[in-house]
Amino acid sequence: MGIESQGPTAPAGNLTAQQVKTFQKMEPKALGSIQIIIAVLCLCLSVSILQIYYEVHFYPDVIVVVVIVVQLLASGSILIHAGRFPSLFWVKTTLVVHLVSAAFATAMLGLLSRHLPYRQDSYHCEHCRRLEIYAVLLIDGLLATLVLFLVVELVICIVTILFGLKVLAKGGLQLLGVGQRVERPAAAPTPEIAPVQQAEVVVTEVEPEPAPAAVIEEVPTPPTEPQVEPIDSIAEV
Repeated sequence: MGIESQGPTAPAGNLTAQQVKTFQKMEPKALGSIQIIIAVLCLCLSVSILQIYYEVHFYPDVIVVVVIVVQLLASGSILIHAGRFPSLFWVKTTLVVHLVSAAFATAMLGLLSRHLPYRQDSYHCEHCRRLEIYAVLLIDGLLATLVLFLVVELVICIVTILFGLKVLAKGGLQLLGVGQRVERPAAAPTPEIAPVQQAEVVVTEVEPEPAPAAVIEEVPTPPTEPQVEPIDSIAEV
């Protein structure tokens, strides 16, 4: 009864088969690979924008994107490793790292969205003549691509966090820093029902009464008279 009756529990630090199945539904290796690709593309786009840092006024925000690339690479690598070797430690680590990545991605979305579309007439008017329309469109394209990649990264972080919490909830585990395990309440013992005693009913078989024998009345037969040969037959002899 109690916890033992609810199935075998996994050793400390390991996941049950149901938890591993839930975690693998997220496709952690695929999502981790996408994060690494996004990090590389964000790095390339940020470096491209920094090449014209003397023409744009928001290059400090782009430098922050370069720093966040390291965070994206770490998140993707940890997620891939957790998908290959799922364990309780790596699930918790993935959850914490993606919480940080989601915070950084949200902050960068706010910073870069302010500059879309790029308004060259609003900043540094002395440089307006040197910024032609094609350069402005190029900057808009780079910024829009960065924002799109950050949106995808934010979605991946949210999905990873939700699945990580679902895995921990199925195991009855709490977050990092809490060592106690939530114990399930023991099931109340079911009262034993005494078997109902059945009264034995003795049925006596009634012997059938013998049928009265049929009385056969004997009809007396009249005595047979002796046969007397006729006189004619005697005379012939």
